[in-house]
Amino acid sequence: MAEHRTDTEEDVAALAYAARDGDRRATERLVALHLPLVYGIVGRALNGHADADDLVQETMLRIVRGLPKLREPDRFRSWAVAIAYREIQQYQRRAAGANSTRRDVESVPDPLPDFAERTVAELALTGQRRHLARAARWLDPTDRQVLALYWEEASGRLTRSEVAASLGLDRRHTAVRVQRMKDRLEAARTLVHALAATPRCPGLLSEAGGWDGTSSALWRKRLTRHVRDCPRCQAHGSGLVPPENLLPGIGLVAVPAVLLVWLRETAASALSAAPSLSARMREPLSAAGAKAKAAAVAAAAAVTVGTLGLLLWQSPAPPPSAAPTPRASAPVGGGAAPSPTPGNDVAPLELYVAPDGSDDGDGSLAHPFATLGKAVARVRPGGTVLLRGGVYRPTEGVEITTDASAGHRITLTNYPGEHPVVDASGVPRASWAITQTADYWTVRGLEIHGSASHAYVCRGCAHTVFQSLSFHDNAESGLTLRDSGTEADSVLDSDFYANHGTDDHGRSGVGLAVKFGSGAGNVVRGCRMYDNANDGLDLGGFTSPVTVESNWSFGNGVNRWGDADWQGHGNGFTLGGGNTRASVPHVVRNNAAWENTGLGFNDEGNPGRISLTHNTAYRNGVDGFHLTTAAAVARANAAVANGRDAALGDGVRSTGNTWDGGGDGAAPFASTGPDTARAPRSADGALPRTEFLAPRGGSGAAPGATMTVS
Repeated sequence: MAEHRTDTEEDVAALAYAARDGDRRATERLVALHLPLVYGIVGRALNGHADADDLVQETMLRIVRGLPKLREPDRFRSWAVAIAYREIQQYQRRAAGANSTRRDVESVPDPLPDFAERTVAELALTGQRRHLARAARWLDPTDRQVLALYWEEASGRLTRSEVAASLGLDRRHTAVRVQRMKDRLEAARTLVHALAATPRCPGLLSEAGGWDGTSSALWRKRLTRHVRDCPRCQAHGSGLVPPENLLPGIGLVAVPAVLLVWLRETAASALSAAPSLSARMREPLSAAGAKAKAAAVAAAAAVTVGTLGLLLWQSPAPPPSAAPTPRASAPVGGGAAPSPTPGNDVAPLELYVAPDGSDDGDGSLAHPFATLGKAVARVRPGGTVLLRGGVYRPTEGVEITTDASAGHRITLTNYPGEHPVVDASGVPRASWAITQTADYWTVRGLEIHGSASHAYVCRGCAHTVFQSLSFHDNAESGLTLRDSGTEADSVLDSDFYANHGTDDHGRSGVGLAVKFGSGAGNVVRGCRMYDNANDGLDLGGFTSPVTVESNWSFGNGVNRWGDADWQGHGNGFTLGGGNTRASVPHVVRNNAAWENTGLGFNDEGNPGRISLTHNTAYRNGVDGFHLTTAAAVARANAAVANGRDAALGDGVRSTGNTWDGGGDGAAPFASTGPDTARAPRSADGALPRTEFLAPRGGSGAAPGATMTVS
């Protein structure tokens, strides 16, 4: 998109220089010119939340107070937008970490309280413009931030360079971020058009059972998944006008009147050092007096702008049922009200499951459910499923499909002090024991064994934490994260061991896999992957970087099952790549791989810039470090007593490793006896303390964790 701007002919740089030097009139004009821009960005990013006015006020305050120290007045606009963007990010972080009494931005009801105002807004956005406005409500907060900036660019009020500066990215990466946002926006537009169709698709109608009509993250994934796979619903995505072409018809609305009064009364004196000014500027807009509100009527008529964007101020699309489901009231004591279930009953915040329970019960501590499937189908955002100790023997796979949100996670956990075990041997081989497609879950304190397939598969899950798990003796894998949308997941302090296929002679059976997908921000930390028939950790075919730190992978590929035709050949850490040959810069640090029959650390054909630091490979059957394809950066790693310590391609940068002369054989290790590494974890779930492969002279640190070979 061409670098252009049409909002004003005034010389912003000249005003910025004058304002920096103390010219009050220039300050007033400069702030007045940019208030609509800031208000548009904040308003869209916050989805019309009631906090938008106060956040705009805080942003403008920071801009005004920062003017005297502005080093580059020529770049005032980029600087101001960057401040707005940072304020939005900080707001979103605060909202995500707020207590449970605060509702998610995405679930805020329509902020237009007056029916007449709402009607005017609806009339202003007809046809596809109205649907585009509704689609924007379905975006995640981070995508709405990008949309807010892109909207200003498409309207000619920002350049691409200014958008990039606000995001802290270069133009190429900014283009990628914008395109991803536009792809998700188009998917939401197709959903909105499908919901507005008459008659509606019966499948979509069924999928939306219990939906209250709010465009929230809770329902986005479920409904868009149906639309994506349904030819009838997908047809509504054809013939849509590009969003850029709809912009001219969206937008001329007034900045809120009270905010204009605040601007008029304070911005002209912005550079004054008077304490009363600072206090007045920080006064919440909600505290503005009647005099300010009355004066605002005239001010509102004088300033009309094209930036707030009615697109985020629309009533949510009506639910596809004949009448909306009543919204439950908030529970006493705080917390978001759970969404109604299809029977109009409301799930409690805590649900219990026990081996001697009954699915005819109510899920209370006194009358727990008998099956995990019943509980996860009933739980709602902000809720917790607690499994009592004992053995559960499901006869069918469990599906977890209820999305939660950042502020209202769902937790699946063991009852305090008790140990639940899922014996999945009764689940048919064609089914995975547990399949999750939901976001923002925490899963901890579970043991799963005996699956004839995978124990636990998370498909396209985001912001999910797996912690303190023990998944073993399953045929295909202990835990697998896969598919696109696998974002910001964490696998922590867990054990994945002795997984093996029953009839393929060791060719299957992976401890932990993150594969066949993509998504940023995934972490594997503090885990043990051991005694599996195949690889300990497999990142094959995952095309986004994964951070792998402070893990142990050992004893994989060994024939522990007396198979006369054994064909297993396990690696410690497989850092693909895979068949995709994608260039993926995984980050691998402070890990240890020992006594695997194959490779300790394997690039598996991944040509990416893998970073390997302070890792240890000991007594692996083939290569300690097999980096024949990767453009890897290997620093301060140790390889001792492997079939071959290191096989390096021409693209590897190798410094300070034992094979570079940075060590003296087995001498760096305090102990080479591995038994203590199999000890139980500590009470807090951490790896056991051991001298095995710890640096000589260390203090019982974990293998690989503090390797300081120079």
